[in-house]
Amino acid sequence: MHCGMTHRSATVRLLLLATLWLLGSSSLLAQTFTTLYLFGGGGGPRGTLIEGTDGDLYGTTYGAGSKDNGMIFKITPGASFTMLHQGGTFDAGLTLGTDGNFYGTSISGGLSEALVFKITPSGAFTTLHTLPGGSLPQGLVQASDGNFYGTTLGGGTGGGMLFRITPSGTLTTLYNFCAQSGCADGFSPLGLIQGMDGNLYGATGGGGGSTACSTGCGTIFKITTTGTLTTLHRFDFTDGAGPEGLVQAGDGNFYGTTNSGGLSNGNCVYGNIPATCGTVFKMTATGELTTLHTFNYTDGGNPGRPPIEARDGNIYGTTADGGSVGSGTVFKITPAGTLTTVHNFDTRNGDGSFPGELVQHTNGTFYGPTVRGGEVSYHFCALYCGTLFSLSVP
Repeated sequence: MHCGMTHRSATVRLLLLATLWLLGSSSLLAQTFTTLYLFGGGGGPRGTLIEGTDGDLYGTTYGAGSKDNGMIFKITPGASFTMLHQGGTFDAGLTLGTDGNFYGTSISGGLSEALVFKITPSGAFTTLHTLPGGSLPQGLVQASDGNFYGTTLGGGTGGGMLFRITPSGTLTTLYNFCAQSGCADGFSPLGLIQGMDGNLYGATGGGGGSTACSTGCGTIFKITTTGTLTTLHRFDFTDGAGPEGLVQAGDGNFYGTTNSGGLSNGNCVYGNIPATCGTVFKMTATGELTTLHTFNYTDGGNPGRPPIEARDGNIYGTTADGGSVGSGTVFKITPAGTLTTVHNFDTRNGDGSFPGELVQHTNGTFYGPTVRGGEVSYHFCALYCGTLFSLSVP
């Protein structure tokens, strides 16, 4: 008698084993959202988290309660939190320098002035340069020449400026933006990135000359490291308004968001005023812009931070408004424009609202802050405590 397994029974067994493996590994296919930390006083995390050379994440907070109550902190992927420095009002995240230290800006340093600073991973804080109060610096980027470049929302000749600062603190103003809403080059420049061509790219929150917005709809610009500025695109509201910064992806194109505008309905709110919900766009290095997606509130609204390119080649970002419960979303969008909502924030269950910029850790997990919600005590924090979260996406 033949005692071996027949071909048919072997096939059935393989199918059964495959089914059991899929059922047993279904948890591997699901995304996992975790609230890592709830802020109390001194909360309101701003900007992106940045991974240090030690694998920990470093960030800043705006502060809540008393003036200049913001902090610089680090948190491990396992949620161990350490405050490194307190004092100041931080409106942007940190930049990791090639020397392993962190560099950043504060819109207030305790005596109403603004600061450019350096801080070591252990918390030793050094002021590199002071800026006038009201200049509102928006963070730094270290370029390939070793110098740091930054912008201010105000100051300069009134409409903000772009500056260069050496690691030792020597500051040079490279460009002053116009202070009037009709200025063709825009005003109130936001954070910078360095492109593959060595030039710096950024956005202005207003100006640009369009009459479709009360103060202009904003621009995208390119500037050399010596200060020659070229306006690449001027928004006219139909293609968005209020750009929030850029990321250059591996395909060489730039991707970004606008916090308002587009041809969606008016279900979103911007500055307590009913508004359209904003867009995601793609732009070539020569300034040819394509709107990839216009938000309609149900899939998010008012994206308030620039997106990132993830290792899977897709673009990920957050919206400050909209989604299934109106507390904001994490979204994924392909370079071709197919958008998927990855997570809906719900401040009722403690995961916060008004999410900020994402970062993808070397472990593959996304991390980010929420500016609002998640309060230990709502009455103590009002709206500005916030959280830190992790999000693993298969």
